Amino acid sequence: QALLIESGGGLVQAGGSLRLSCVYTAYSEPIFRNYPMGWFRQRPGQEREFVAAVTRGGGGPAYADSVQGRFVISRDLTIDTMYLQMHVVKPEDTAVYYCNAVDDSRRAVPQWAEDYWGQGTQVTVSS
Repeated sequence: QALLIESGGGLVQAGGSLRLSCVYTAYSEPIFRNYPMGWFRQRPGQEREFVAAVTRGGGGPAYADSVQGRFVISRDLTIDTMYLQMHVVKPEDTAVYYCNAVDDSRRAVPQWAEDYWGQGTQVTVSS
């Protein structure tokens, strides 16, 4: 049973916008709704990297320098869904995007969550 389901990726032109969604578990362990969560991405040939994070309550956003001012993270507590609104996308934003819980640093995944990565959603930005 998938616990983290990402969607919304696709092909977009540079300068365009895209919104990613992440549906997470609310009633079965691990209960992701009880944790701060974030978005990560893996660009071709590179390791997975932090993109953005939000608190359990949906506030206190944190961003990687590379997306600060262009991406907006949010969380709808009523439907257990997290979003990443991407604006002014660049070719270097091309990656597979994943969601997961984050630890106290809010920039890394806690050890226990490493077992729960989803399939991710592919974002391709054309120049």
